[in-house]
Amino acid sequence: MEWTEERVETLKGLWTKGYSARQIAERLGGVTRNAVIGKAHRMGLSSRPSPIKREKPAAPAVKERSCQWPVGHPGSDEFHFCGQSAEAGRPYCPKHCAVAYRRPSSNENAA
Repeated sequence: MEWTEERVETLKGLWTKGYSARQIAERLGGVTRNAVIGKAHRMGLSSRPSPIKREKPAAPAVKERSCQWPVGHPGSDEFHFCGQSAEAGRPYCPKHCAVAYRRPSSNENAA
């Protein structure tokens, strides 16, 4: 298949009217969709938005997180996690954060 001036003008016209590359290839005959896209690109024809509608990703659901501090022995029937509301961005409730995240005392820094 040869890109004659007539075929190039047909391609330009159909492209600007919004026909898909597949539709243009079918109308021209003897040419593939990819050949149409390549020629349009080499000719500098403006790109068009994708016909595939992209949905914006949904914002993650804000879940109330519960404290994951273990209570009891893991092998026992009474074993459970604290379950109180956890602090934002932390796995534990305020009470257990105070135990888990200690600031070093000035005596520890001197050592």
